[in-house]
Amino acid sequence: MANALQYEKSPYLLQHQHNPVNWMPWGEAAFRKAALEDKPVFLSIGYSTCHWCHVMARESFEDEETADVLNNYFICIKVDREERPDVDAVYMAVCQAMTGSGGWPLTVFLTPEQKPFFAGTYFPKRRRYGQPGLMELLERIHHLWEHDREQLLQTGDQITAAMQEVYPADGREPQKTILAQACQQLRRQYDKTWGGFGPAPKFPTPHNLLFLMRYAALEQKPDGLDMAAHTLQAMACGGIRDHIGGGFSRYSTDTQWLVPHFEKMLYDNALLILAYLEAYQQTQEEAYAQVVRSTADYVLRELTDDRGGFYCGQDADSDGVEGKYYVFTPQETEQILGETDGQLFNRLYGITEQGNFEGNSIPNRIGQTEPGWRHDDARLKKLYDYRLQRTALHKDDKVLLSWNGWMILALARAGFLLDEPCYLEVAKQAQQFIEANITDADNRLFVRWREGEAAHTGQLDDYAVYGLALLELYQVTLEPVYLQQAILRARQMTALFADEKSGGYFLTAADAETLIIRPKETYDGAIPSGNSAAAMLLQKLAYLTGEAVWQEAAHRQMQFMAGEMNRYPAGHCFALLAMADALYPHRELVCVTREGIPEALRQYQKGRRAENTAVLLKTPETSRILTQCAPFTADYSVPEQGTLYYLCENGACKAPADHL
Repeated sequence: MANALQYEKSPYLLQHQHNPVNWMPWGEAAFRKAALEDKPVFLSIGYSTCHWCHVMARESFEDEETADVLNNYFICIKVDREERPDVDAVYMAVCQAMTGSGGWPLTVFLTPEQKPFFAGTYFPKRRRYGQPGLMELLERIHHLWEHDREQLLQTGDQITAAMQEVYPADGREPQKTILAQACQQLRRQYDKTWGGFGPAPKFPTPHNLLFLMRYAALEQKPDGLDMAAHTLQAMACGGIRDHIGGGFSRYSTDTQWLVPHFEKMLYDNALLILAYLEAYQQTQEEAYAQVVRSTADYVLRELTDDRGGFYCGQDADSDGVEGKYYVFTPQETEQILGETDGQLFNRLYGITEQGNFEGNSIPNRIGQTEPGWRHDDARLKKLYDYRLQRTALHKDDKVLLSWNGWMILALARAGFLLDEPCYLEVAKQAQQFIEANITDADNRLFVRWREGEAAHTGQLDDYAVYGLALLELYQVTLEPVYLQQAILRARQMTALFADEKSGGYFLTAADAETLIIRPKETYDGAIPSGNSAAAMLLQKLAYLTGEAVWQEAAHRQMQFMAGEMNRYPAGHCFALLAMADALYPHRELVCVTREGIPEALRQYQKGRRAENTAVLLKTPETSRILTQCAPFTADYSVPEQGTLYYLCENGACKAPADHL
């Protein structure tokens, strides 16, 4: 018999609809029930492609014995962290404060007033290797609730009070020394042998690589590019990359990028496209462009909805076994490709009798000197088609607005720089999908869409990242409607999320559901934080529009972020990219013409994009909207014939010229 999750749209919640646990979705009804029945709340937060979420579900939530205890003594709430990043942010902060670490599945015990008194992550059903078991934990908390409730309530009050404590703003002026400190911190963590930073498990963190490459170009110091290039090359060779179907897994469990945690996430692949594009721009090495194409093709083939949105990701498990979908034996490949090509593939991609993962082999290029096959090689297509006949991977087919923003940005840039019009077209279709399906009657954004339903009030990341995507679409198309829409989203972001007292932006809107705290995230994790994205959006608008309101907002945000990153700048690399735009020489180029987009302008953009140039195009067709968005362009008259370029650098403008 299904529980209350059967009425939800989230694939993660629907995975648990037939559990014997009487799950309820997060909401007023669940907490009202907890108060009415005088029970504590068991809160479990995860996502549909999370391997350890599946493990805990199989061990405990699908188990009748565990379910009986949960149902008798607790009100049980399931949350999809991707649909409710606000709830996840609040209680992940609690878990990290209480335990020093966090992750998913996230397990929290609350009072009916939403106050947490115990938090952790994965628990086996029974005690194992010194790790407490869920059954023992449930019995202990039930005993305390019945016989020493005051202790739990006091703990909940103390934790909530500590989380609600507001620290005074500690902004400071952005300086180049902050960027240098971040580079030095990353240099100390750098793995000289295998690339990446720190020990296993290793995460791609593409925004860190983007920062290192940009900083290297600005300072003319090659070591940042060297560290990033080494890491990108190592990941491209490792098993973390799907050499058959394209795309990257979430992270590597070892130092050499061989054995991944096999789930694939939309945001990782979007940000990695951007990182490989940056490496391609700086080096012009075709290998980086090939990685971009194979990754983008994977997204178009497997994560794109027919209506235009992008899905969240794919699971690590098939038939309940992690990685089973991806591995091969030598005999399999020879059977599929024939003896000659099969043996060649085995040699080029590390497919051996002994295997490299539980007796099978993850295709990889580690240590290879002989060239591999292009991503569009027909022989790889044969292996891909064969793999499709295996048990299908679970796909989380909800469309998250902020993650779609990252992919729109990535595909728009890839389409432009690599002369691949299909990527740009897909990016434009996704933007149209958002406007048509993930906005409300007041033109405000939602968090997600699935099966015709948009839900959950849009949060900071939705506005900031979508604004960046719109600006990218403007830069590659020079159609001013995208700039106009980006300004609208930035205005909404400021009105809904700005902390006028302490600086920065809250994760949740001023009129959103009230939680025990109103979170404000600045640290860049797997994805750049909403505050980092906001800094970049405001800085780009300041240059493109020339408007004082955006210049002042960008400066305030830079001051706030500089204060936040005081102790560990390397944890805020995307904000540092925005800061670099503000601190280093910057150009504004206005092209005025009656002749469409000049080819010379296109080549200029492709060749010097990394050098902080904001480009505006004024034609008779774009004049009206452009003047609304960037009033200073009103004084630039369109010539009767030919083209004029107005180039300004650091507040000083050169005489107009008819060439670049």
